[in-house]
Amino acid sequence: MAQEDIFKKLVAHCKEYGFVFQSSEIYDGLSAVYDYAQMGVELKNNIKKYWWDSMVLLHENVVGIDSAIFMHPTTWKASGHVDAFSDPLIDNKDSKKRYRADVLIEDCIAKYDTKIEKEVKKAEKKFGDSFDKTQFMETNPRVLSNLKKKKELNDRFVKALEDNDLDELKQIIIDNGIACPVSGTKNWTDVRQFNLMFSTEMGSTAEGSSKIYLRPETAQGIFVNYLNVQKTGRMKLPFGIAQIGKAFRNEIVARQFIFRMREFEQMEMQFFVRPGDEIKWFDKWKETRMSWHKALGFSDDKYRFHDHEKLAHYANAATDIEFKFPFGFKEVEGIHSRTDFDLTKHQEFSGKKIQYFDPELNKNYTPYVVETSIGVDRMFLQIISEAYCEETIKKDDGKEDKRVVLKLPAALAPVKLAVLPLVKKDGLPEKAREIIDELKFDFNCQYDEKDSIGKRYRRQDAIGTPFCITIDHDSLDDNKVTIRYRDTMKQERVNISDLYDILKEEVALKTLFKKLK
Repeated sequence: MAQEDIFKKLVAHCKEYGFVFQSSEIYDGLSAVYDYAQMGVELKNNIKKYWWDSMVLLHENVVGIDSAIFMHPTTWKASGHVDAFSDPLIDNKDSKKRYRADVLIEDCIAKYDTKIEKEVKKAEKKFGDSFDKTQFMETNPRVLSNLKKKKELNDRFVKALEDNDLDELKQIIIDNGIACPVSGTKNWTDVRQFNLMFSTEMGSTAEGSSKIYLRPETAQGIFVNYLNVQKTGRMKLPFGIAQIGKAFRNEIVARQFIFRMREFEQMEMQFFVRPGDEIKWFDKWKETRMSWHKALGFSDDKYRFHDHEKLAHYANAATDIEFKFPFGFKEVEGIHSRTDFDLTKHQEFSGKKIQYFDPELNKNYTPYVVETSIGVDRMFLQIISEAYCEETIKKDDGKEDKRVVLKLPAALAPVKLAVLPLVKKDGLPEKAREIIDELKFDFNCQYDEKDSIGKRYRRQDAIGTPFCITIDHDSLDDNKVTIRYRDTMKQERVNISDLYDILKEEVALKTLFKKLK
C-alpha cells in the first residue's frame, strides 16, 4: 500500500478512535487547528511526562518553569522576531494556492534522495548478500549524477537564503520545473516575505490598548527568566531550564495533519554553559536526545541527523533530528548552539545586566546557550504513525482475519489495561470492578463488557492498550485471570494478585529511562 494511503488511514483512525479531532468541526472546522480527544490527550500527556522527567528528574542541573504566553512586546523586538520572523511565500496564479518557496525547493531536493534510494534498493535486490552499499554509492554513475545535481541545487538554495534573495528563490523554482501540486502548472508569482506572528491588543479601551503578540516560540520565556532562576535556585553553570508550552505561528502553508499547525506545543530546554564549552555540550546533547528517541524502540533507520548548512543569525552550530514519516524524513527536534545572542540582546533592550559570576574564573560573563527544542504534536504524529499496523491473522477456525493495532510503547499508551468480563452475569462484572478499583489509582484502566471477546480485543488493539485481562467463571474460584498481550496476542493465566507487579514492570516510564545513555 502506498505511504500516502497509509497516512490517510492513520488520519481517519485518529478521528474514529478518539485521538485527534478537527477543531470546531461542527462549524466546518478551522484550518490547521486540531483538538486532542480522549485518547489523544492521554498519549500527549504521556509524551510530555516522558520528556519532562527525562530532563528534570534525571538531570540534577536542569529545572523547569512555566512562563506566560503573553510577553512584553519589546521581548520580540530584542529576539528579532518583529523584524525577521517570516517565511518566503509564492502563489500559483492558476490554482490560487499559496506555498512556502523554501519548502517547494526542499521537496525538490528530497526527490534526489528518493531516486538514490531506489537505485540502492534495486542493487540490493540484484546482488543480495554480496552487495556493498558504500562502494555502490561511490561508483554507480546514476547515484553520482544525482548526488552532484542535489549538491548543486542545495548550494544554490542555501546561498539564496543566506542572501535573502527572493528573486533567486523564484528562479530556482522555475529552473527546476517545480509545478503546483494542485494545478500542475508553473505559473508563479514573485516570492515575498510574510511575518508569522499573531498580534492582538491588550488594554481596556481602544485608545489605551497596546499591541502585543502571541508567542511564536517558548524559548524567550526562558531567557527573560534566566537571572531569576539562576539566583533563586543558586544554579551554577552548566545548568538548564526546561519548559513545555503553547506557541502560535500564522502558518500560511499548514499541512500534513498535525505536523504543521498554527497552534502547537513545544518542549524546550535551554542549557547555559561557559563560553568556549558550547560545542562540547552541543555534541553531548545531540547524543542524549537521539538516545531519548531511540529508547522508544522504533527502528534505527527511521532516524537521522540533518546538520544545518545555513545557520540562523544567532547560532554557531545546528542540527535536526529527522524521522521518516509516511511522507518522508522530516524534522521532529532541533538542537542549536545559540551562542550568547539571546541574553545579550535582552540585556541591551532591557538595560538590565544579565550575566553570570564564575567563581572559578573570578569574572562576570554572558553564558552561551545550547538549545533542544521538540514539537509535542510532531512527536505525537511520529509515535502514532510508527505504531499504526494492519495485520492479517489466523483465527482458531483457520480463516484469516484482519486487525488494526497501534503498537504504542506501553509506557506511553493511553490505556494500560482493559478489564473484560467474559459474560455480563454470574458475578463476573462485579469481579472485574473489584480489579479495576484496586488498580485504577496507578494505571489508566478501561472496563468493557459489550460484544464478543474478540471484538473487544480489536477495540483495545485499535487504541493501543498493551494488556487485556479476561475474567471467566474459574476466576471466581481460583482468583486467576487470562492476560492477553497486544503485540503477540499471546495469552496466559496469572494470579490477580500478580497483576500490579506485571503492569508496573511493563508500563512504567522507568523501562524507557533504563535504555537512555
